[in-house]
Amino acid sequence: MSGDSSPYRNLVLKEVGDGVLLLTLNRPQAANALDRQMATELASVFARLRAEPEAWRCVVLTGAGERAFCAGADLKERETLAGPDAEAQYLAIAGAIRAVLESPVPVIAAVNGAAYAGGLEIVLSCDFAYAADTARLALTEVAIGIMPGGGGTQLLSRIAGEPRAKEIILTGRPFSATEAQAWGIVNRVCPGGQVVAEAIETARRIASNPRLSVSQARHAIHAGLQMDLGSGLQLERDAYQRLLTSAGRKEGLAAFKEKRPPRFEG
Repeated sequence: MSGDSSPYRNLVLKEVGDGVLLLTLNRPQAANALDRQMATELASVFARLRAEPEAWRCVVLTGAGERAFCAGADLKERETLAGPDAEAQYLAIAGAIRAVLESPVPVIAAVNGAAYAGGLEIVLSCDFAYAADTARLALTEVAIGIMPGGGGTQLLSRIAGEPRAKEIILTGRPFSATEAQAWGIVNRVCPGGQVVAEAIETARRIASNPRLSVSQARHAIHAGLQMDLGSGLQLERDAYQRLLTSAGRKEGLAAFKEKRPPRFEG
């Protein structure tokens, strides 16, 4: 995969160095809302990441402009759809969010502005998120007679707990980046204009570590949370043992012995 954004109409892909991809939702005139085209393109990017596992080590996902990260599904497009077409739009958006969740490499959300409905579900599907101090977040679906359908009910309850998820989803009330941090939805609140830079800095640090170590640790954390503690601990031991003979471990030990920075490859 290259940094060329030409295959995409509603996304911008930019190589920012050190194995980090900056992926920008690029419909600022529509608050970066997800129409079928953008959803299809977003799923395509993560399909390419799976097909080319050596291309990138970490992704930073953000929105164009300062107003919005993503306003959710494009309701103007939805108003023009009926029957199978409306179902196709929903499936495309849900599939794109699932593609983010199942990314083969870590994904950091840089929430530069409003993240509503499906936009917040994208954030929840990332490994973790940073938010601008001006960002607002919400799952507003109940206010228009539906409910979160891109993982919101499941992901938010796992991240913030069942009572908080019920309050957020059943009221549809927007909340601040500071509240989101207190509830565990975002890891860091950044001064305006710095959220992407801070996310990229963290992504570069992740990307500097051995790919296999990052992959195994990430898998153990995520998969282990779906298990009882005993099974999770066994999963961790199995993952650890896979790393004992890895090139990354050998280089890390050699660098420590020789008192030099490690040079991880592959």
